[in-house]
Amino acid sequence: EDWSSGRVRSPDQLDLSEAELKAEVTRTLTANNPHIPRDIVRFSFKERAYKLVDDMDQTAIHFTLNGYLVHKDSDEGRRQSIRSITETGSFIEEAPVEAPAEATEEAETKEEEPTEEAEGEGEGEGEGEGAQEAEAAEAAEAEEPPPPKEPERKLANQFNFIERGSATYHNPLRERGLQTDPAPFETFSENVNQWFIYDTYMEELERMEKAKEKEKAKPVAAKKEDKKTGRKLSYVEPPHVDSLSKVAKAAKIAERMVNLNTFDDIAQDFKYFEDASDEFRGQKGTLLPLWKFQYEKTKKLAVTALSWNPKYKDLFAVGYGSYDFMKQGHGMLLLYSLKNPSFPEYSFSSESGIMCLDFHSDHPYLLAVGFYDGNVAIYNLKKASSQPSYKSSAKSGKHTEPVWQVKWQKDDMDNNSNFFSVSSDGRIVSWTLVKNELVHMDVIKLSADGTRMQGPEGLQLQTLGSGTSFDFHKKIDYLFLVGTEEGKIYKCSKNYSSQFLDVFEAHHMAVDSISWNPFHLKVFISCSSDWTVKIWDHTIKTPMFVYELGTAVGDVAWSPYSSTVFAAVTTDGQAHVFDLNINKLEPLCTQLVVTRKKNKTTHVQFNPVYPVIIVGDERGLITCLKLSPNLRKMPKEKKGQEVKKGPEVEIAKLEKLLSLVREPGSKK
Repeated sequence: EDWSSGRVRSPDQLDLSEAELKAEVTRTLTANNPHIPRDIVRFSFKERAYKLVDDMDQTAIHFTLNGYLVHKDSDEGRRQSIRSITETGSFIEEAPVEAPAEATEEAETKEEEPTEEAEGEGEGEGEGEGAQEAEAAEAAEAEEPPPPKEPERKLANQFNFIERGSATYHNPLRERGLQTDPAPFETFSENVNQWFIYDTYMEELERMEKAKEKEKAKPVAAKKEDKKTGRKLSYVEPPHVDSLSKVAKAAKIAERMVNLNTFDDIAQDFKYFEDASDEFRGQKGTLLPLWKFQYEKTKKLAVTALSWNPKYKDLFAVGYGSYDFMKQGHGMLLLYSLKNPSFPEYSFSSESGIMCLDFHSDHPYLLAVGFYDGNVAIYNLKKASSQPSYKSSAKSGKHTEPVWQVKWQKDDMDNNSNFFSVSSDGRIVSWTLVKNELVHMDVIKLSADGTRMQGPEGLQLQTLGSGTSFDFHKKIDYLFLVGTEEGKIYKCSKNYSSQFLDVFEAHHMAVDSISWNPFHLKVFISCSSDWTVKIWDHTIKTPMFVYELGTAVGDVAWSPYSSTVFAAVTTDGQAHVFDLNINKLEPLCTQLVVTRKKNKTTHVQFNPVYPVIIVGDERGLITCLKLSPNLRKMPKEKKGQEVKKGPEVEIAKLEKLLSLVREPGSKK
């Protein structure tokens, strides 16, 4: 039978075939309102045209009911409950509010019970019972006095609801138009030939040359005016100066300000912090780490030289290279300021590693540099060039081995700047700056005594000593000391090029550093890879003091404030600070400066003014450390006596120590 035979069919139902019934019809429900009007057009005041409205509101509202209830935990509900409490003087809890409802329910149930009984008994009995109840009620009223009526409390409207609305002001659209004159144009035509082009170029070259001559003449004229008038004239930058240079100057100042804010705690420690715990350490002291200076391009290079600028006490130069002769590559020269530890002030790159450097004392913008390939160079910081202003070459007598130290000397009689260099090739060379070129002169050649090489056909060849460090006397200009790879120290004079004044059998390994005392004219200090630091009197061939530090000593430096204080760094990453006036046997401070393994400290330098030292290592990191009060103790003031200060006091202090060590018959 047909499944639809028992069902009622609508008269207007379609008669569909089996295939049409089985066909799937997909209908998609959307959130669009089918009853909203389409193609509505509104006038757009902005475009001044009628525009078709695309985004119609599709919301269909089926039921809306505005309520006037306030939630009891809302702000308005709390306000109304507080208001009702203040008016009535009592707190209305939820339970009392619900109690009347319960009571009414009980009363209703009691009323219902007698009515049910009354219906069961009949109508006649109801009248008699009603009369009895009325009499009992009258008797009860007569016995009990009526309760006093309480004044009706006016409750606050707990369903108070206020609907507020505000209309914002729509600013009318405004349009502003301007009419400008069309840009002027002109038709130009010209025939150009080869002679015309040549003449134009020649005129341009002449104009540029005249402009250069004017620029050169400007500062000279300004100087003359200064001398005549005696007044300082403000320097006006010429109009051709690149605007980027002005921006760079402003950016540098801004960078320094940001860095001062970033490293404010370190700057405060640098200026004000004094380690109070020194009082409980006895004679010992500590080094407080301050800034760390590191540049991205020098992470794989070792710090090979450090030097403070003689004029700007916060500026120092760092030379980068490598002490491993198998891993030689490029070098870098950076100048850092304590005001900006995050980025160097100046940066110069070189093809060969830098091994030493020195600032000129009278011209602090001149920097002498020695390279691993034997060249020397002079960098002028005033010139905005990445290359050195002067550099030696094979023609001009460069060294054949690495240059281990350079030192500026006083200008010669012709007022030419000159410096000296020492190298492993055994030559000590004087370099003089004459007419914008470096002129060299060999001062002395170091000969290794008793060591002769057997040459071809039985010839005896004399071998040269290898100089590793040297230093000039602070007062006697011609006197200087040279340390060698063999461990000897030669006392030399500029006046004698063929012989030495004296030879000290100082160390068993290479002399890494040698330095005259800044106060005492006879005393110098040396350090070596044989683990020792020795203090000498140049008139006596035996050392006055010997300190063994347990590992190779990379560098040693005298302090600028005391004749008895010096610092040394060793290859195990430690810095040692000595004060002979307090302890002649042991360092007052031995502190680990480098934390990473397989890293060595290479150089140390005292700041000429501030109580800080800088220490460089093999990973290109420079650490600035502050000396605690115990490491820079000055003589205490006694009542009624003034403390004497000055170089004479420092000389006497060191002389007193040396007199205890000297043999009775030795010279003073």
